[in-house]
Amino acid sequence: MATKIFVNLPVKNLNESVAFFTQLGFTFNSQFTDETATCMIVAEDIFVMLLTEAKFKTFTPKQICDAAKYTEVLVCLTSESREKVDEMVSKAVAAGGTTYNEPQDHGFMYGHGFQDLDGHIWELIFMEPGAINQG
Repeated sequence: MATKIFVNLPVKNLNESVAFFTQLGFTFNSQFTDETATCMIVAEDIFVMLLTEAKFKTFTPKQICDAAKYTEVLVCLTSESREKVDEMVSKAVAAGGTTYNEPQDHGFMYGHGFQDLDGHIWELIFMEPGAINQG
């Protein structure tokens, strides 16, 4: 069973992406960083590898999806409160990202999200305690 997750995302400009996510409060592991890639720390066991498109192409024979036109993945992260969801979306927009949808309030779950500089969708959700039954 896996114990960590590494999401790999292609980016057009690595330095701009690092600056964008730094403004959102993320940090990076320098051990896995060079001019073609960086390892963004999301949580203790969750990482996002931001890879230049040239580097990303070395891992797959398929074409890279243009995330500005097509959705290839929805990255969804939980937040500690509704306010933290809105705060992160505001930070993303201030840093150059965009929103793609209005906030969604389902009572027990609240969500909103943003698109990063490359169009990747990042969903942020807050769920009321007990909303996830791990039975």
